[in-house]
Amino acid sequence: MAFITSLVLAAFAGYVGAWYFGVIEGNFALLLFLATVVTGLYWLAERFYFLPKREQAAAKLEASMAERNARLAGQGITQVDTVDAKASDRLLMQPWWLDWTAGLFPVILVVFLLRSFLYEPFKIPSGSMMPTLLTGDLILVNKFTYGLRLPVINTKITDGTPLARGDVVVFRYPPKPSMDYIKRVVGIPGDEVAYLNKKLTINGKPVSKEPAADYLDGESMRLLKQFDENLGGKQHKILNDDAAPSFVPGASDFPFRENCRYSVEGVVCKVPAGQYFMMGDNRDNSADSRYWGFVPDQNIVGRAFFVWMNFSDLGRIGPFQ
Repeated sequence: MAFITSLVLAAFAGYVGAWYFGVIEGNFALLLFLATVVTGLYWLAERFYFLPKREQAAAKLEASMAERNARLAGQGITQVDTVDAKASDRLLMQPWWLDWTAGLFPVILVVFLLRSFLYEPFKIPSGSMMPTLLTGDLILVNKFTYGLRLPVINTKITDGTPLARGDVVVFRYPPKPSMDYIKRVVGIPGDEVAYLNKKLTINGKPVSKEPAADYLDGESMRLLKQFDENLGGKQHKILNDDAAPSFVPGASDFPFRENCRYSVEGVVCKVPAGQYFMMGDNRDNSADSRYWGFVPDQNIVGRAFFVWMNFSDLGRIGPFQ
């Protein structure tokens, strides 16, 4: 078993190493699921097979010593040895290959359950959601609000609350589902979303947008126009860059593209059933549904709601809209 366990651990280490160096495209959810299953099997084997065998060996040693001492006592010899506690402990000791598998199972199981069904941490990699979220923000994503999903395959098993306009959502990037993206829900199924001349309209009604103080982009060291937007009853800030054009350059060929009309003013899209239209709050610096299309419901991961750490700015910690 020690040799087999070495091979199993080497396989996990090889997978992580190949992922780290970019040889393969890793899947953390799958890795965590496999780790839970493998360590769980070892934990069951330890509890119902290996531990009882070690306990039997320790009991056998103790019984053997007791029998020997009784035989010697019958011969009038009273100074006899007792069972060495260290010898018994050595028999009961968990070998390294069980310590590194069965011993880790409770911790891995808790992490797996928390990450799969309650909350999952993410790191913001870009400025597409400024000023709501900044590069380097470490956020928490609620995995149960929109319904529980099975890990790895992401199949929904409970309905939950439907996505609403204005929610900040993490989802699997449609052109490459192994990647996670974060954007704001702008259009829900059946909506007609228009973003023309940098003004957002939903079902013919302009979304409230009030000027706010200019925003200094710390990455580019430029001042951007900032606005207070009210989308779906959620008040948040967005950014616009006067130097950026209104039209959408380089939109790809995506499913239901026929639902969208592109012009020099921007884009108008009718959101299909079971799909969502997503946009970043940094409107002129966000690769979103305007470029690569709608997000299907099966790609939804969860609702982002809390910054739990930013090592460059501890004041960032807290909830957000």
